[in-house]
Amino acid sequence: MAIKIQNTAYDGEVLERLLTKAATGNELVQKGLIKLVPNIRKKYSIPRLKTGTMLQKRKEMPESKDSKGDFNYSEKALVPHDFMAYTEFNPRAFEEIWRKYQPKGNMVFDQLPPEVQNQLLDAMSRQVNFELGYHFVNGIYKDDDEDDDHLFNGILTQIMADSEVIHVKSSSAESMITRLQKVRKATPQVLRNNPNFVYMMSVDDADRYDDELTQRDAKGANWTDTNAVRFKGTNIVPLSAIPDGVIIGTVATPDEDSNTWGAVNLVDDFNVIQIDKVTNAGEKYFFKMLMMADTNVAFGEEVVLLDVREAATVSASGTSITLTAQASKVSIEPDSDSKAYTISGDDILMGAMLEITNTHASNKLTVNSIEVAAGATKKIYYSGKSWFDAKEVDVKITPVSPQQVQVVGTVGTTTEEQA
Repeated sequence: MAIKIQNTAYDGEVLERLLTKAATGNELVQKGLIKLVPNIRKKYSIPRLKTGTMLQKRKEMPESKDSKGDFNYSEKALVPHDFMAYTEFNPRAFEEIWRKYQPKGNMVFDQLPPEVQNQLLDAMSRQVNFELGYHFVNGIYKDDDEDDDHLFNGILTQIMADSEVIHVKSSSAESMITRLQKVRKATPQVLRNNPNFVYMMSVDDADRYDDELTQRDAKGANWTDTNAVRFKGTNIVPLSAIPDGVIIGTVATPDEDSNTWGAVNLVDDFNVIQIDKVTNAGEKYFFKMLMMADTNVAFGEEVVLLDVREAATVSASGTSITLTAQASKVSIEPDSDSKAYTISGDDILMGAMLEITNTHASNKLTVNSIEVAAGATKKIYYSGKSWFDAKEVDVKITPVSPQQVQVVGTVGTTTEEQA
């Protein structure tokens, strides 16, 4: 990377402050949706305690055999991975566009001027925060030093790889109101009114929801205003890094009771930048940032996930299903109950999903020891070690009042009951 001068109409001066592209930063951190643990270089365990039922009838002289209820202790791990930002540049490039840095006798760029340094640092910090925002949500770790795209596992990847997560059946044709109704009804009752429970979704999906509310006669805001960013009292948090078609419902705060966790080496790792000359005799400078990060969820059963993203279509060859993307789908008509299929692929990474449709009228289908009944469709997920059958909930939405309203969305027209 270097300073690249493009399309300049240099007339002897530029703005005192360079303009940089607007970029959204690390929203999970900035909006207080994750508990961040600092000073972790190797591993941090999220302690989890579950208890069994304990109440029973009174006994005058209880004995050991009357003991009821267990304390079950377990841990989830945060294992930060190393990554960095590094770029070299020649600050003399500014001589071409900035009058005060043009040579007047001796060369002026013996040192990197503070004005240039601060503005380049600001631009670098914005870009790094923008990229981190993506990785904290969608990041996938791959143990390959030459792979700069897979740095650490983000929250969505950890959710997809957790067998305890509650998955909600839905379709891309349903309105946002219907999707949120399904997510709420699939949410454990103890969490529905938790003040820290939130719905996280994409900015576009949040706008779709707002449009649907506005279109409700005499109920929504007018077109010059926005509606409350809530559903049934639960806050909706739009995040630019979350893909369209995904809704995550969970407890997300910067405090200890959060269900979303992250680990970093130092809290200010993402703001500490080393600046120096590449070589003493040379003119080039470098900016360098060293970072470590990882994320996880404490309790998968306290996460509700709705995902209607379109998967890539693959096919089976013999008894092997080769995946070409993190999200794939396949249709198979097994010629016998005993035929077993296996999943293969060079890049099957943690959080991968395969949607399997058994098109046979009577024969069951077995894929990696997971059975799919005749005529059924099932989604299975990859934990990083093995494939598992997710907890999928098929919520039926029925009208609660005789009043109906027609909601026109971007993917079709549906009729919904009053939310």
